[in-house]
Amino acid sequence: MRIWQFWWNSLFLSTQYDPPRFVEIIMLLLAIALLGLWGITERWPYLGLSLSYVVCSSVSVIVRESMTPSTYPRLTQVVAFLLLIISIYSFAKLIYQT
Repeated sequence: MRIWQFWWNSLFLSTQYDPPRFVEIIMLLLAIALLGLWGITERWPYLGLSLSYVVCSSVSVIVRESMTPSTYPRLTQVVAFLLLIISIYSFAKLIYQT
C-alpha cells in the first residue's frame, strides 16, 4: 500500500510541477502502446494514431525547449527532431501504401 501511495504522490507532483512534460510523456506512452497493438494486429489505424501522437509530442517538445530551455536542451531537441522526421516519413510511407 505504501508503494502505491509513493507512486501516486510522485505522479501528482509531476503533474503540478511541469504539466507540459507530463502530457508529452503520456502521449509517448500511448504511442508505444498503440505501436505494440499495431505489431500484434497489423491494422494501420493503430500505426496512424501512434504516429500522430509522436508528431504532436515532438512538436510540443520543440516548442517547449525553444521557450524555456532545460538542462539538456540540445539533446532533447535533437531527439525530438529525429522522432518528428521518422514519424513524418512513416506517415508518408503509410499513405502511399494504402
